[in-house]
Amino acid sequence: MDFKINSKLDFPESILLGFIKNFTTEGKILSDGTRNCIKIFSWQNRSVAIKSFKIPNFYNAVIYRYFRKSKAKRSFEYAIFLSENNIGTPAPIAYFENYSFLGLKDSYYVSENLECDLTFRELVKIPDFPEHEAILRQFTQFCYQLHEKGIEFKDHSPGNTLIKKNEQGLYDFFLVDLNRMNFHEKMPFELRMKNLCRLTPKQEMIVVMSNEYAKVSGESEKLIFETLWKYTSEFQYRFFRKKRLKKKFLFWK
Repeated sequence: MDFKINSKLDFPESILLGFIKNFTTEGKILSDGTRNCIKIFSWQNRSVAIKSFKIPNFYNAVIYRYFRKSKAKRSFEYAIFLSENNIGTPAPIAYFENYSFLGLKDSYYVSENLECDLTFRELVKIPDFPEHEAILRQFTQFCYQLHEKGIEFKDHSPGNTLIKKNEQGLYDFFLVDLNRMNFHEKMPFELRMKNLCRLTPKQEMIVVMSNEYAKVSGESEKLIFETLWKYTSEFQYRFFRKKRLKKKFLFWK
């Protein structure tokens, strides 16, 4: 096993190793998808989330062993980078990787279990969510800060931003599912707009986001809306086309 623990958080190695060893039999399931499983573990009133990544096929196992960092390791390192750059994400605690001589077997990313008030998905699904527009505008400011720092969060989708109201009555935003990110010296306008196109299919939300992004960036609101709506429409078309094809050709699943 290869692992690294964030020394700044003072979490005992023996406790974390115990969580990993007993992952399949202990812990409370938070999310159990077809690819990954997330469980919650507790120790001395501290709650941690452990994400177990899907065991890779033979080809990817070799790639992750010898040529590319595992998703768990990337998640940990990217979370450290975000934290150091004052971008919200649940505090990174550790990553663990189990290897055979052939390649990577199972891997785990451990972070603080952050109790949030909502995710961005609620803003999409519930138009009359309390303070909907205020949250959306503050979220847009958060995205602008990401872009100004050259951070391209490639899984920028509705469920991957946790939102929590702070003591000042404003909202803080925390990114999760971090293993796919790019970093740029400067993000061009088109890439910024593409980066936001997976968040919502609702034009009325794009209108508000365009207005706020224009305020903080100084770019043309009309240009922002037209570009962002174009990329959003293209993404939605591809997304639903893929679903239709999958339903047609993989009907037995």
